[in-house]
Amino acid sequence: MAVSLFSPFCCNAEGGKYEVERFHTDSGVPVDITLIKHGSLEIRYKGISIQIDPVAKLGDRITDYASEFPKADFILVTHEHFDHFDKKAIAALTGKQTKLVTNARCAEMLGYGTVMANGDSGRLGSDIEIDAIPAYNITDGHLQFHPKGRDNGFVLTIDGLRIYVAGDTEGIPEMAGLIDIDVAFLPVNQPYTMTPGQCIRAARMINPEVLIPYHYGQTDLSSIPEALPGIDVRIRRMQ
Repeated sequence: MAVSLFSPFCCNAEGGKYEVERFHTDSGVPVDITLIKHGSLEIRYKGISIQIDPVAKLGDRITDYASEFPKADFILVTHEHFDHFDKKAIAALTGKQTKLVTNARCAEMLGYGTVMANGDSGRLGSDIEIDAIPAYNITDGHLQFHPKGRDNGFVLTIDGLRIYVAGDTEGIPEMAGLIDIDVAFLPVNQPYTMTPGQCIRAARMINPEVLIPYHYGQTDLSSIPEALPGIDVRIRRMQ
């Protein structure tokens, strides 16, 4: 695995409003991941801004994308639920060169976008690869929230650094096929995604160097770090 980890809390968004985790690629280039809120992240690499599931307002947490972040080079949207898909935020981040990558339903709702289906692969640049990973529910009574085949998670491989942003999913069998994941973002909230126990089992399947639970609402995450002694579990403000 190609990962060298620094402490968090550097800042690449104006005003120091957000926590930022810094990692390094095979070539030693820094990759900053801004933890915006809930399911919203920004990945910054060599001046390239990749926004994932940008949402302007969620409860009392507001992000003014127009003033707090540059226009995105790429916007990735996992699926169409309101806490992941926000036309206002997408518009604020979209410039002349911005490319949107999403599932078929979001592209239909927007009227544009590059569609990736589960299992698709592509490139966002010469040294940035992207893979669309299935994201769905497997628990009886929850299958309707995220049906199999509709939504994506994404693995971004940036000059050897592999980042898995799972989207809304439970611990699905496809996770066992993910290898050499350096940083994993796994959702932990009920009834829509994982319980803490499911997150622990999923993390053991993936075995990332770093796990950052996200999308967790009021879920108590205190059991997760102790249950994963071989993984650097970082609990951040991602309600």
